[in-house]
Amino acid sequence: MATDVHRPVNHQVTEEPTAEASTAEEPKRDASKAEAPRPAQAVRVEGLTRSFDGRAVIDDLRLDVRAGEFVALLGRSGCGKSTLLRILAGLDRDIEGTVLVPRRKAVAFQAPRLMPWKKVWRNVLLGLPGKPARAVADQALGEVGLSHRTDAWPKTLSGGEAQRASLARALVREPDLLLLDEPFGALDALTRIKAQRLVGELWQRRGCAVLLVTHDVEEAVLLADRVLVMDEGVIAHEQAIDLDRPRDITDPRFAEIRGQLLERLGVDTAAEAA
Repeated sequence: MATDVHRPVNHQVTEEPTAEASTAEEPKRDASKAEAPRPAQAVRVEGLTRSFDGRAVIDDLRLDVRAGEFVALLGRSGCGKSTLLRILAGLDRDIEGTVLVPRRKAVAFQAPRLMPWKKVWRNVLLGLPGKPARAVADQALGEVGLSHRTDAWPKTLSGGEAQRASLARALVREPDLLLLDEPFGALDALTRIKAQRLVGELWQRRGCAVLLVTHDVEEAVLLADRVLVMDEGVIAHEQAIDLDRPRDITDPRFAEIRGQLLERLGVDTAAEAA
């Protein structure tokens, strides 16, 4: 898995042999040799700091995400979750520290951000290099259950359909890292459940690493291998989710983990139960 390096502003990144940055001087590979195994880490962040007007929103943060791992990131509004995701996506490079991420990465935001003057299949191909064939979009749309809407205009899509089109646009990039910024936040409860199930199925089928930013603790426990809680610009807590899949929200262990995470977020679970 090739990686990009987001270089820090104030000091030089040290590149590790297991996650090297692609450069123009990279030696040619010997075709007779087997390809090196994928590194164990899809994301490595060390000493990451991001400040706005002199205030550190992210402060000396460290984060690792294994290849193929599904990680959910929780935290109060303003704690730096979306800022971290934008940095990993390469949309914000005014940083200090080391950030290594896969070259092949894709982002889906809460707002689908579809171009209203392009049909759905053309939206899916937006930003891809070269001139990809329509069949590429059709395949991705089929994977998210939108084969019947490929020629539709975005304004005719429901909220759930628009979000699935956004996911298809991410999938055509064949990402090693899929970044999801509260992609279900604007959906109604039933559509949200369906979208959560779809993302879980796509992740298991694709095998890419996923980082999901969410405010929904139940969603995090339902989908993730590991849940991180962000507070005051750092990862303040992490919780491995050792529940069998598919997960049952009525499972007492599910409720126990959910309660522990809510308490970490400052929610009085006793008052909630009452």
